[in-house]
Amino acid sequence: MKKTESKTAEQNKPEKSEEQPSSSNATDAQQSEDDADLQADLDRFRDLALRTQADLENYKKRSAREKEDAIKYANSSLLERLIAIVDNFELGLEAARAEGEKSPIFSGMSMVLKQLMDFLADSGLQPINALGQKFDPNLHEAIAHEPSKESPEGTVIRQTRRGYKLKDRLLRPSSVVVSRGP
Repeated sequence: MKKTESKTAEQNKPEKSEEQPSSSNATDAQQSEDDADLQADLDRFRDLALRTQADLENYKKRSAREKEDAIKYANSSLLERLIAIVDNFELGLEAARAEGEKSPIFSGMSMVLKQLMDFLADSGLQPINALGQKFDPNLHEAIAHEPSKESPEGTVIRQTRRGYKLKDRLLRPSSVVVSRGP
């Protein structure tokens, strides 16, 4: 009977070779899943770090560009106010011209206007010459249309107020009269 009992006992014993691999497979599968999750998290955080670094670089570049523009155009409000003074000064110069171009008042005002225009040019202000040019709504402000036999349609035939650019930006458009054609 001992033989039967020992056989029965051996049959009831769990086989180690079958159970261990299944528990080992479960642990390996769990470990692989955890590794995959960690790798996904690592990839996500690496991507987030790269994006944040790129955002920071873009912010630095934008800030530097804005600072450069602020410095470049810092005098724009002062120059706008000076333009109005130049306009009035030119009107006064035209009135002095009526007395005669040999008049000391006209000569003095001409010199002061030249100095003022030189100062404005040194500050980056450029007058826009519109007379005879094709009408450009980016540079000109049309105040009237008139028929003209000499100029084709869309050409500036008279400038009533000079426009100005500050470096590459429009500071004030030229007020112009545009030809309607013959």
